[in-house]
Amino acid sequence: MAKKSPQGAGVNDVPDPHHVAKISNKTYETEMYHLQGELAKLQQWVRGTGARVVIIFEGRDAAGKGGTIKRITEYLSPRVARIAALPSPTEREQTQWYFQRYIAHLPAAGEIVLFDRSWYNRAGVEKVMEFCTPHESMRFMRQCPIFEQMLVEDGIHLRKYWFSVSDKVQYDRFQKRLNDPLRQWKLSPMDLESITKWEEYSRAKDEMMVHTDTPTAPWYQVGSDSKKAARIDMIHHLLGSIPYKDMPVGEIVLPDRPAGFGYRRPSMTVSTYVPDYAATLAPVTKGPEILDRED
Repeated sequence: MAKKSPQGAGVNDVPDPHHVAKISNKTYETEMYHLQGELAKLQQWVRGTGARVVIIFEGRDAAGKGGTIKRITEYLSPRVARIAALPSPTEREQTQWYFQRYIAHLPAAGEIVLFDRSWYNRAGVEKVMEFCTPHESMRFMRQCPIFEQMLVEDGIHLRKYWFSVSDKVQYDRFQKRLNDPLRQWKLSPMDLESITKWEEYSRAKDEMMVHTDTPTAPWYQVGSDSKKAARIDMIHHLLGSIPYKDMPVGEIVLPDRPAGFGYRRPSMTVSTYVPDYAATLAPVTKGPEILDRED
């Protein structure tokens, strides 16, 4: 399992959410290698025992949820660990029970599902942007704890993480996206609206926590002004919260390649190959500027 927290640094400690931990790239890469190795063990345990895991990622725009999800799934099998990032509901889905379209993405035995935003859209963006009525919002607050209790009682390991970023750091990250052609797609209209509605989102989040931070399905908050620290903290906590064990896989032995039986590869002239563009590249001594090395 993951490394134990230092003495006095338990799960219930309350760190400063906007304290930026200084982590060198070498320290980050070393610890991430260890954590991703433990995630691989978690995957083997989930697959071997038929466990079901749901991980919810919520928080401010540009808080680092997507990057953390990438690091978690980077070396996992997509057949075991799936990402659920649902688009806006269709007209038909808008007439369904609110939780209905999310239920279809819940895991079967031996699966992990990571929700990149989830049913909590109703308590956040839908409430702030008035995509739902006050009555629908309050109904969600009443039903959500019951819905999540049903998931937990059925044996699902449910973990909920809220990524907290300060307004200054969020704005800086938006500016980087604005100037980076590889990331401009991340600046959605909702992202831009979140700049002018910071306090509205804060109030919505506070109200959501009052109703949905329950003993059965508690919220865990992740300070993410430092993306590297947020990734390490969140993954370390996740691993420490699930009772997985190292599953023996047995010795893996590569078989000897048998002797050939006269097969001859067809001439390359009968196949169409992509041009060898890589051979035309000149040596580069300095690459393009990377605006955010943590991504």
